[in-house]
Amino acid sequence: MNLLVTGGAGFIGSNFINYWLNHNKEDSIVNFDKLTYAGNLNNLKESENNPNYLFIKGDICNFEELVSAVKDNKIDTIVHFAAESHVDRSITGPADFIRTNINGTFNVLEVLRNNPNIRLHHISTDEVFGSLAISDNKFTEYTKYSPRSPYSASKASSDHLVRAYVDTYKIKATISNCSNNYGRYCYPEKLIPLAITRAIMDEQIPVYANGEQIRDWIHVEDHCKGIELILKKGNLGETYLLGGNGERQNIWIIKEILKILNKPESLIKFVGDRKGHDFRYAINYSKAEKELGFMPLKTIEERLVETVTWYKNNPEWWENLKKNADDMADMYLQS
Repeated sequence: MNLLVTGGAGFIGSNFINYWLNHNKEDSIVNFDKLTYAGNLNNLKESENNPNYLFIKGDICNFEELVSAVKDNKIDTIVHFAAESHVDRSITGPADFIRTNINGTFNVLEVLRNNPNIRLHHISTDEVFGSLAISDNKFTEYTKYSPRSPYSASKASSDHLVRAYVDTYKIKATISNCSNNYGRYCYPEKLIPLAITRAIMDEQIPVYANGEQIRDWIHVEDHCKGIELILKKGNLGETYLLGGNGERQNIWIIKEILKILNKPESLIKFVGDRKGHDFRYAINYSKAEKELGFMPLKTIEERLVETVTWYKNNPEWWENLKKNADDMADMYLQS
């Protein structure tokens, strides 16, 4: 394959590029990324000298740049990660989310409409389904969309566009909706790396409300494996949900991190709740398991130890990023 990965310098995109080049040594990857605050080429040190890897700085909202990258590199597969993804940022500034997640996806789809032999895989989120109560069944591929933040609404819109282009223009595409990702290279304003880095520095960790909100966490390596399975075995036009058997309360996650680091729970500070805060996400990935053989490789307890250890051993990666992430955390600590 000759793949173009949009947003390949971000957390999940960069992990995917490293994973793919390690497991598919005959394939080539073009990393097409705007390098916003969350894009970091340091995530790709292990791939940057690979002759099958090329970085192009570009914006998916610039149609000409996108077309040129696809044409010049004879791309046959696009894996579309590029998105604004931080819910808090979508609440304070939704315009960037509409621009990137909707208009940017439209440009990607227009490339496929004009190049019908190219295959697309579109990365989405479980947040498009809204919020679950404790007694509700887990999300499936047939769950009704009910987004509750500008972020999730923009991702829901992008999913609908992909499906519309499949039906109207017969493009070759698949979609995956995943649960919350964690692992190395996750930008430190997200919950798990924020808690790890602040705990390492003995700083207070903000937790919304009582911390009882539930997320279904998937390790980024398992997510990358799931995408690989979809690209190689998935049926065109289909959607697959990818989860990690990691349904836990946020407060459990924080306390587990503190336990691994041998830090006191007094570092936790409960703050006011997020606007429109979803209570619970949970994914039923039985379709991906049955059709593709997808299954998380390790437990969340094992993966958290690996993740905490990586951040502890790689402060040079996150120390310069932490200030920007801390500004938002401190805003909530002071509220």
